[in-house]
Amino acid sequence: MKHNENRFVREYAKGKGVLLWQIAEVLGMRDSNFSKLLRHPLTEAKENEICAIIDKLADQKRKDGEDA
Repeated sequence: MKHNENRFVREYAKGKGVLLWQIAEVLGMRDSNFSKLLRHPLTEAKENEICAIIDKLADQKRKDGEDA
């Protein structure tokens, strides 16, 4: 079964080097539940929230890399 729903979110996270379990952790859910959430269309507000989390995690990762 292909999971084409929310392909943008998946590819956006991958492009930023953010793993789905990291997003789930910020949202306060298990990674398996987050993966299930992505199987169905997200509201625009939820997609925006997730993209903002991805940006925040990617920025933090970049800053941590600069500090090393």
